[in-house]
Amino acid sequence: MPFVESAGLKIHYSLTGDPAAPVVVLSNSLGTNFTMWDLQAPALEKSFRLLRYDTRGHGRTAVTPGPYTIEQLGRDVLGLLDGLKLGRVHFCGLSMGGMIGQWLGVHAPERINRLVLCSTSPKIGALESWNARIEAIRKGGMNAVATAVVDRWFTPEFRARAPQPAVALLGLLQSTPPEGYVACCEAIRDADLRDAVPSIRAPVQVMMGARDPATPAADGRAMAQRIPGARYVELEGSHLCNVESVERFNPELIGFLTAM
Repeated sequence: MPFVESAGLKIHYSLTGDPAAPVVVLSNSLGTNFTMWDLQAPALEKSFRLLRYDTRGHGRTAVTPGPYTIEQLGRDVLGLLDGLKLGRVHFCGLSMGGMIGQWLGVHAPERINRLVLCSTSPKIGALESWNARIEAIRKGGMNAVATAVVDRWFTPEFRARAPQPAVALLGLLQSTPPEGYVACCEAIRDADLRDAVPSIRAPVQVMMGARDPATPAADGRAMAQRIPGARYVELEGSHLCNVESVERFNPELIGFLTAM
């Protein structure tokens, strides 16, 4: 499997598509890996070179001692780009990946062409809820939170008509290393980018699920209003809107990335 080593971290990645095409980076949510983007990959590879990677502590990327920070996770992306000799890229991140995208838009504007922020916010959740989740995992492992987390990822209607995606993603969540998951929970818990995001100058599209309890649509609208020129798109469904609302998600994503 392909890996890049950056600052002592082995990062697992997939780089596919035309080497001459513009690069799009996809960044996964908490508790998944880069396969969460499988429904986007074929469509994106028609026009782009596609870079997917497993965030630190997830998938096949190494688990290092926590806690992590969003800055650290953002610098992992820059290390991956440097290791692959990639310059400016488009970046699309969901949830935790969207927080990483916000950090990159603020602190590495020279590397970002267009930025897509999905099911995310500059500040996600409350201190007490993150601490409770962390404590539950430390006591009972991933199974202590897995069912409740997946219940927030999809609406009941979607799970009833298409149960397989939830089953597959539940498996990803259960297989996530607890130490990596907790360290990323701490990164999200401690991050507050509300004062920073107005400095983003890249073209931005914010994409939110209308029925997402984890990152409510209202938070996405507020973020879009704080980023100069940001476009806001609201999709049916819950947190993993790239899966539940794929029929609209893909055209909205590709349309923004290819717009003149």
